[in-house]
Amino acid sequence: MFRVYRNPVSTSPAGRVVPPLAPRALVLALGVLVVLAAVSWFGQPRRSVPGSPVRDEVAALLDAVEVVDERTRAPGYERECSGNSACVFGPAWSDTTGAPGAANGCSTRHDVLSRDLIGGTREDGAGCEVPGGVLTDPYTGRVIDAGTVGLRGIHVDHVYPLSAAWDLGARAWPPARRAAFANDVDRNLLAVSASVNTGKSDSTPADWLPPDPGRHCFYASRYLTAAVAYGLPVTAADHRALAGAVRRCPDRP
Repeated sequence: MFRVYRNPVSTSPAGRVVPPLAPRALVLALGVLVVLAAVSWFGQPRRSVPGSPVRDEVAALLDAVEVVDERTRAPGYERECSGNSACVFGPAWSDTTGAPGAANGCSTRHDVLSRDLIGGTREDGAGCEVPGGVLTDPYTGRVIDAGTVGLRGIHVDHVYPLSAAWDLGARAWPPARRAAFANDVDRNLLAVSASVNTGKSDSTPADWLPPDPGRHCFYASRYLTAAVAYGLPVTAADHRALAGAVRRCPDRP
């Protein structure tokens, strides 16, 4: 005959079964560890994706940018250029602005797609048209095949939004400077998925950050680069959001 040994069980004076102390203590200890792990996970910056700029470089931009209390909506912003619209940043994707990469005979949008899409290099004799290619969305990491979604499924984003620039000082610029800002391939333009660009709209960092936290550092770097290069400020709320993004940046090796 085999005997089955069970853990000893005690009873209370009322006859109720009282679980042994050791298992209860173990459960409590495990619960505490889970809570501490969660606090550590959510309380610490997530790791940035490979290729993100190092923290001290982005922190220098954060220190250099001008900070204002808030963004006050300024009248007169009209992006459209048709009819009687003011066209305050010039015709969209103009090649005649003096911005980096301009005056090459191709629109700014074509220039960005050619740069950012893998396999999007223009073919000899094809003019400015980009034949297709694959985009790794810089805000989500999602891979988008232009051959599947079509090039209309890929937008060109102004990292520092034009309407925000207008409100925060660009309205006082000469038209040529505004046109250059709107078409600056090096500092302020990225190819992104249409859905992400629509969701971002003209939001600034206090109201929008990339859906992938690992890409916050990259976004902060690009946003601050445009701001510092053109002497545009950020609001105090934006500065706090950008500071949080900078904390995610990797240390210098």
